[in-house]
Amino acid sequence: MTLKILFAAEPALWPEYETLLLAAFADAGLKCDLRCDFEDPAEVDYIVYAPNSGLQDFSPFTGARAVLNLWAGVEALVGNETLTQPLARMVDSGLSEGMTEWVTGHVLRHHLGMDAHIHGLKGEWIFNPPPLARDRPVGILGLGELGQAAAAALTSLNFPVTGWSRRPKDVEGITCLHGDDGLKETLKRSQILVILLPLTGDTENLMDAGAFALLPKGAVVINPARGAIIDDDDLLAALDRGHLSHATLDVFRTEPLPPAHPFWAHSKITVTPHIASQTRANSASAVIAENVRRSEAGEELLHLVDRRAGY
Repeated sequence: MTLKILFAAEPALWPEYETLLLAAFADAGLKCDLRCDFEDPAEVDYIVYAPNSGLQDFSPFTGARAVLNLWAGVEALVGNETLTQPLARMVDSGLSEGMTEWVTGHVLRHHLGMDAHIHGLKGEWIFNPPPLARDRPVGILGLGELGQAAAAALTSLNFPVTGWSRRPKDVEGITCLHGDDGLKETLKRSQILVILLPLTGDTENLMDAGAFALLPKGAVVINPARGAIIDDDDLLAALDRGHLSHATLDVFRTEPLPPAHPFWAHSKITVTPHIASQTRANSASAVIAENVRRSEAGEELLHLVDRRAGY
């Protein structure tokens, strides 16, 4: 049997993904007809999908057995009422590795005070050695695949890590907290705070004036998750009054970040252009192929999205 699989993503991705997906399907023992378009949507068995594609109405795909997202984030999909098929998000070793490298790099940058030396001391011999990592508490909001990977890397460097999640979790080597009281306690402990939460109705504007006030004076905020988790105006206010010392931001409410946005010119904000992590076509293709194989074998899909929770 030949499976009909629709690739619904930006056209620029097609040349790379076509080769890698076909190879991954073959390795999984699947015979597939992979295209960017099918004359009859009802014949499509699976949809490989990116939320910024032109496909927004899933109702014609009456035969589709699953939608397999190429992104880790699914906030653009969970509210789509035409999407009735099972939805799987992307959990990929390349995503985890890239995010861990970016987070670890920026935590170390702030911990060691590297910006002062990179930008130059202007002839002043300022002897101000940093503490050891064991004396720099780090908080991670979000203990999914990405949060746990980042936590493991930071604990291996001796940072004391507190992780927060909505529901109770037990992750070796870190202090795991949950719920409203757990969030407050995590914020109070975190000299460096890393945000790795999904964007949901519960997490939008989670980091507001009240949350920033709970962080220790001089804390650093690092956000490679979703821009709308942070209230922009409240962040600027916390930086301007000196309660926070810096914010390193990789994600924003509007992307690309508009040229006139105050984040660009703020001396206490580092902007990176949504580069913390991205789906790697090679490893992602293997994940997609495995999920198709599992579906055809009657097995549960990996990384199924809980529509009510939003991730």
